[in-house]
Amino acid sequence: MEQDSFWDENNEAQTIFKTLTATKHTVEQFSRIQTLIDDASVYVEMIQEDRDSSDDLNNELDVIMNEIQPKLDNLEVQSYLSGKYDASHCIFSLHSGAGGTDAQDWTQMLLRMYTRWMDQQGFTYETVDQSYGDEAGIKSATLMVSGHYAYGFLKNEIGVHRLVRLSPFNANNKRQTSFSAVEVVPQIALSVNLDIDPKDLKVDTFRASGAGGQHVNKTDSAVRITHIPTGTVSQSQSSRSQNANRETAMTMLMSRLQVQLEEAHIQKLKDLKGSSPPIGWGNKIRSYVFHPYSMVKDHRTDHQTSNLQDVMNGDLNPFIHAYLKKRKADV
Repeated sequence: MEQDSFWDENNEAQTIFKTLTATKHTVEQFSRIQTLIDDASVYVEMIQEDRDSSDDLNNELDVIMNEIQPKLDNLEVQSYLSGKYDASHCIFSLHSGAGGTDAQDWTQMLLRMYTRWMDQQGFTYETVDQSYGDEAGIKSATLMVSGHYAYGFLKNEIGVHRLVRLSPFNANNKRQTSFSAVEVVPQIALSVNLDIDPKDLKVDTFRASGAGGQHVNKTDSAVRITHIPTGTVSQSQSSRSQNANRETAMTMLMSRLQVQLEEAHIQKLKDLKGSSPPIGWGNKIRSYVFHPYSMVKDHRTDHQTSNLQDVMNGDLNPFIHAYLKKRKADV
């Protein structure tokens, strides 16, 4: 990086810089844990030498140990994230499925849950596209998520999420089952220049819309780009500038096409992007039960909790970690 010519090849330089950032992050975590362990060793020696003050020293030691354990757990889980794109930023999408208005409301609830989790992880995100429901909730949403291992963690959420509750949209207040799906694609720093024929791209512009379908812009600033040969679609309406939205949509499209280019076999592509089963019965990975009892259960690991509100407020790490550990054990 100290070479004068380092930035001459921008793509290669970005890859090296990203590797450096990831390595620094890991080293800093390890160094912090080592410092805490050294501090704990000092307290152990002090306790052995001064029995009269052992209660206070034990309390201080407990504080340190309580900080060490979760950091060790996080470092252990990160060691499972060794996939090619695991350290990458990602494109995170939600799509409502079976359940009508309830499913759209459920999709908005999931969006809130995931953005709270992202905040807790220190990730940053930008909503680049959002389609509102006719009565309530959202039909879909797409976020650009930035953070170390954002894709590695969030890819474990790919699949159908089921909600069971008493419907606020049903006049008889009957129990309703609704579905929403999560899709995650890594943001890839392009290592090659994709040669895309402009004739293969269909570009549509339209007015960005808000809740209830009202137009939030008076100009056609939102952009949708379709790669005709593959049917791949990306769209953005986050900016009032059509050029900015076009650039964002093109970035997402190129990332998705790069995944398809690098993965020669369809099964490998499914591992990255997740398959696209119907968003309904028989395809769920996790159930969130609000009635007649409170429970969240992951059907892949059988990990479950009755702390429903904690989960809806972003406490997803126990589920993500359980699935990563299961995948590691199954290898």
